[in-house]
Amino acid sequence: MTSEEKYRVAVIGGTGPQGKGLGYRFARGGHDVVLGSRAAEKAEGIAAEVRDHLGGTTGAGPVGSVSGASNADAVAQCDVVLLAVPYDGHDELVASLPLAGKTVISCVNPLAFDKRGAHGRVINGGEGSAAESAQELAPEATVVGAFHNVSAVGLWEEPGFLDEDVIVVGDVVEAKQVAMALAASVTGRVGIDGGKLRLARQLEPFTAVLISINRKYKVHSGLRITGLGEPH
Repeated sequence: MTSEEKYRVAVIGGTGPQGKGLGYRFARGGHDVVLGSRAAEKAEGIAAEVRDHLGGTTGAGPVGSVSGASNADAVAQCDVVLLAVPYDGHDELVASLPLAGKTVISCVNPLAFDKRGAHGRVINGGEGSAAESAQELAPEATVVGAFHNVSAVGLWEEPGFLDEDVIVVGDVVEAKQVAMALAASVTGRVGIDGGKLRLARQLEPFTAVLISINRKYKVHSGLRITGLGEPH
């Protein structure tokens, strides 16, 4: 694996805060990005916003291209697909996309909110996750989970790399390595292999804990794994 390899990434949900922020970071890291939306015109508008934002940054190398397209067209143009969509409507959307043969990275967090705050939704009686649902719906794709716990605000507003780690889970090593390499665009270091795809059941709802911390301390918190040494 090398963090220097460049990818072409379709960001499904690219007009939302998380998708837009990750698309910006990937392009800033030199990867080509196609933002996807149900409406191509909306995706093209957000792509222009990302390009403008990139124009105000400096980095170690050239930035990648950023364009917009409909969800299906974005997927068709890329070998790597990031799912950054709300969980409501997730299954229907995933089932509609031409994902066969793609490396699919899910950062979808099935959360619910009530007067006590954010909490994780129970998927498949506790035996599933959004990432596992995506794999079941797209069996000819290879799905990994990553970027669940990264703040959308930090992705867009923080001028430098985020001081946190990206944990990647999946059942295929090569697919995890793609997400781990892309993580370097966000944190300045490759992501951490967190184990099998089923561990998305823990990573996805943990975002609710970070939301609670953010509300109490008025911050944009993230995760940092210690004890691994440098580099990972």
